[in-house]
Amino acid sequence: MSMLDDFVEHTSGPSTASYAISGVYQGSNNVGHRGSGIQAVGYEGFEEGDEEQPGENAGMVRALETGFIPSARSQALSPLFSLSLVQYSPPSSVLCLTSVNNVLFLAVSPLALVIIDLEKPEELVNIDLPKPTPEKGSQRAKESPVISQLFADPTARHLLVSTSSGDTFYLPISPGNAAIQSRRPRPLRLRQSITAAGWSPISGVTVDANGEGTGQGKGDAVTPPSTDVLLGTANGQILSLLLPPQDDIFKSVSIGMSKPVERDLQTVYTLPDQQPVAGIGFGFWPADGSSSDRHKKGGKKGAERRAWAVITTKERLYEVQGNVSTTTAGGKTGGWAEELFKPIRNSTPKFQELPGDIANPSLVFYTPSTPAQSALALPAPSAIAWLTAIGLYTSGLPSAPSNEILLRPSLIPYPVFDDSALHDFARRLAPSSPSLPAIPIAVAVSQWHWLLLYSDRVVGVSRENEKVVWEEKLPLSADEKAIGMSADPVSRTFWIYTNKSILEVLVRNEDRDVWRAKLEKGEYTEALNFAKTLSQKDVILSKQGDYLFEQGRYIQSAQCYAQTNRSFEYVTLRFIDADERDALRIYLSERLNRLGKKQRTQRMMLATWLVEIFLNKWNALEDLLAIGSANTDMDSLTIERQITEEDLKGFMITYQNDLESKVVYELIQSHGRTDLYLFYATLIKDHGKVIEHWIMEEQWLKAIEALSRQNTTELYYRFASILMRHAPKETVDSWIRQPALSPRRLIPAILQQQRRSERMSSDHAIRYLSHVIHHQSCTDTTIYNLLLTFYAAGPDPDDGPLIRFLSSCPDDPETERPYYDLDYALRTCKQHGRIQPCVLIYSKLGLYESSVDLALDKGDLELAKENADKPEDDDVLRKKLWLKIAKYVVQEQKDIKSAMQFLGSTDLLKIEDILPFFPDFVVIDDFKIEICSALEEYSARIDALKAEMDDAITSSESIKRDILNLAKRFVTVEQSDKCWKCGLELVSRQFYVFPCQHQFHGDCLISMAMEYLPSPSLRRILRLQDELVSRSGPSFGRHLLSSNFTPSGSGTSTPGRGKEYPFRQAPASSNVATDLLLGGVAGRNKLIAAGDKLRELIIPDALAQAVSMVSVGVGVGGTGEAKKGGKREKRDGGRVEELKNELDELVASNCPLCEGAVMSLDKPFIALSEDTADWDV
Repeated sequence: MSMLDDFVEHTSGPSTASYAISGVYQGSNNVGHRGSGIQAVGYEGFEEGDEEQPGENAGMVRALETGFIPSARSQALSPLFSLSLVQYSPPSSVLCLTSVNNVLFLAVSPLALVIIDLEKPEELVNIDLPKPTPEKGSQRAKESPVISQLFADPTARHLLVSTSSGDTFYLPISPGNAAIQSRRPRPLRLRQSITAAGWSPISGVTVDANGEGTGQGKGDAVTPPSTDVLLGTANGQILSLLLPPQDDIFKSVSIGMSKPVERDLQTVYTLPDQQPVAGIGFGFWPADGSSSDRHKKGGKKGAERRAWAVITTKERLYEVQGNVSTTTAGGKTGGWAEELFKPIRNSTPKFQELPGDIANPSLVFYTPSTPAQSALALPAPSAIAWLTAIGLYTSGLPSAPSNEILLRPSLIPYPVFDDSALHDFARRLAPSSPSLPAIPIAVAVSQWHWLLLYSDRVVGVSRENEKVVWEEKLPLSADEKAIGMSADPVSRTFWIYTNKSILEVLVRNEDRDVWRAKLEKGEYTEALNFAKTLSQKDVILSKQGDYLFEQGRYIQSAQCYAQTNRSFEYVTLRFIDADERDALRIYLSERLNRLGKKQRTQRMMLATWLVEIFLNKWNALEDLLAIGSANTDMDSLTIERQITEEDLKGFMITYQNDLESKVVYELIQSHGRTDLYLFYATLIKDHGKVIEHWIMEEQWLKAIEALSRQNTTELYYRFASILMRHAPKETVDSWIRQPALSPRRLIPAILQQQRRSERMSSDHAIRYLSHVIHHQSCTDTTIYNLLLTFYAAGPDPDDGPLIRFLSSCPDDPETERPYYDLDYALRTCKQHGRIQPCVLIYSKLGLYESSVDLALDKGDLELAKENADKPEDDDVLRKKLWLKIAKYVVQEQKDIKSAMQFLGSTDLLKIEDILPFFPDFVVIDDFKIEICSALEEYSARIDALKAEMDDAITSSESIKRDILNLAKRFVTVEQSDKCWKCGLELVSRQFYVFPCQHQFHGDCLISMAMEYLPSPSLRRILRLQDELVSRSGPSFGRHLLSSNFTPSGSGTSTPGRGKEYPFRQAPASSNVATDLLLGGVAGRNKLIAAGDKLRELIIPDALAQAVSMVSVGVGVGGTGEAKKGGKREKRDGGRVEELKNELDELVASNCPLCEGAVMSLDKPFIALSEDTADWDV
């Protein structure tokens, strides 16, 4: 197994012994806090990892209120970082290591390189550097050189290797493909010893012979894309070099310093103090201040930008910035580097000096990359860290052009370690002990921390509050020592290397405590962004609320408090004591919003309290408006009062379900807010309150309007009486607009109009009752009777409306009588002397005589005539009624001429019908003309009857002649004619011929007729078959199936038409046989089944044979043998002939083809004996 079978597999786990001490966060720090001065210990114990701790949350909120804060966490938290030993053994002592773009470059003693692509850790690349040859003329042998430093660009495509002898090698890198990786480092002719390198953030730009950018040089798998680098030397020079080198010197056998320098190498600046360059970095800002085009390719002149560079030595940090026209370096013009450093070449740039001697004054940059971000699209560096003799110098970097390159720089003293007790990692402004803090070997910057490497441990310091948050001992062996640390800006990994091993610093939830640091600095918004648990957010918002309250920003403070679990009583009392009612209102509103729907009681209490606060503010504003002092802004108060009113109404709309209506009504009424009272009642659809209010104010029309705006019918019934009493017209109009009302429930309100003297009131009641009858199709007898009562009892003597009502009233379709009670109507009309309506009611009752008598008693002859004609189906009654009227006309009016004219009114009476009503001694002259007319009419009638009798006699004689001629009809049958059913010769046996020219054998005709004949006819044919077969005598040699059901019950069973028919006990009749065969069939199917079973019992050929034999026997009997048989044989022969004629009537009355086609129209396609599944497709 290879040593790198699993390069990323780590040891059994991180060591947490040093972190598990409970007092890790209890140390103090002498650096002044920029925020509210909260002690770090004050927030301990608030979270357990990322899990919620409800008890701790409540306890912390209580601590904020009482001032008592616990001093330690209940449990130790997991460390933010941990060390993990990489399972890899270097081939020799490790000299240095650098990591970029997930690739490790490892230098091992003396001049060997190991390249490890962490994506393919099994493919190790080992490269040996060439040993330098001594220069000509040199008499002193050089010491064996070793690799001193490695410099790799962010894309891991370019690698510079510096040796202790001052040589520098260049190696192009092909990550992920060990097979094509170049293994021949190219020596660079620099004539300088390289101590630092700063890589261009823009790669892939080539430079022509004139030094101009010519576009993109993306490179390939072997040749990397071009880039430029600033190199710092041991004598303080800044060099600019374009990589990869533009010429090839691999043919050279010596790399001595006497050779010419690289073609694109330029010295752009020399530091004033000429100290070795410890670190260097540069970048570009877009001219417009935007960072979006930072990685755009190109290097053409005219693209104005601003370049910056930071250079460090042991004691100084230099800042250089200026405008440049290109982003490429090298060439004859020197590119951007020449433009940047030329203005300060003869002067000293801006610098910070921190005196002191330090062995490794390194400068590191932090690039805020994101996971899976490409190395070609890295953002600009945002922070630096510089190791100095007196502390860690840190600063932020701007992302846009700025006058200052370093933003908010600070110097952080190194932590002091005391191994005899708990580690107190506090920074001190003035050391109180003679021992100074140890200086770290190396530094790395993560997103939220500085990582400091010491000879025996690694320490993490928060970038937010500058406190030590993590420290862990290095697992070193006896002869092992820590050398350095490298950070990969692309993969965001950190690596520590010793002379024997490699360790990875694992980042675990690094931003866990960022919220706490932000909170200590008073950056509440940022703290909320980094809070991960509800308890953390609760603490932040609580402290923010306290801060805002102390600043007098009560509204904002209330908004913060409302989002926390701070004691409700504590917060409300604070605002009440401060007399901040608006802030209290905001707090209560926010708390109300946070309460769940199930917390009904709490929501109701808060909502009610808020209503009272709104009302109090409203009253206070109106009081100020009423006072109206000169110093008061009346317009502002008016606007504020309107806003308060609108806010209160909006609150009621939003929280109407959380308010107790009874309590709210009392509150509003106690403040005298009538308009608000009506608004709230309308809002919650308590329309009864609104209507009651307007009724109490005697605003009847407004009450009716409020009633009409809602759809609850119960309110109509509830207020019907009082509204009908004071505003009958408008009330009835509202009733008519609401068709869902039940008229029966409005009867009490309607009846009170009957007792009022004003005719107009009853008219509105009649209007509503008429509407529900004629437009709403009401069928309630009570309503009809009530309307009839209004009509009959009204003061108007005109019977027209009542008669129209009685005449137009619809009838009940079931009883065919009017919906009103006729007996009640008759009694009511008689009670109020409405005679003409009584006549109409009598006729509707069918008491036509009474109606005519009542009309005649009144003397209304026309009304009597109208009612006399109503019994249209009873001419006798009609004549009787007309006789009553005639008697009245003759005897009461005693006007002979009027009586004669009366006869013309009806065709039921003749002159002779009314003659008995005339006096005995009346003169006939007055009506002799009518008598003559009547006699002439009788004579004409007699002549007409005689003519009809003659026509009937003539028709009878014609029918007799047709019958006689019918017996003489014949049809000619040819010998070759065939039966239409079986196709055999027609004359081979007995046959039938029809007028339609269809011809059938007797048995074929019977079988065809059976298909369409009804069950009664089939049953009769079966009886005829039984009787004919039984009368055929012993000469009939076939035993028929039907004989099993004859009364005689004949003997043995014989086959018929090739089938076996079982013998059965003879039932009493063929009806019984049919019933036995039908089984349990019912309904119409039973009728069909009955016909099918009867058809099975009828045997057409046997029946035809019996008929033919009977016919033959009758014929023979007529010639001689019948005379010997006596009277009995004659009687039997006559009976047989009758049976044969009856059978002919049944089967031969119609052609089976013609008649059968018509009769089979309703025959089902699938017979009962067939399976419907046979018809499935």
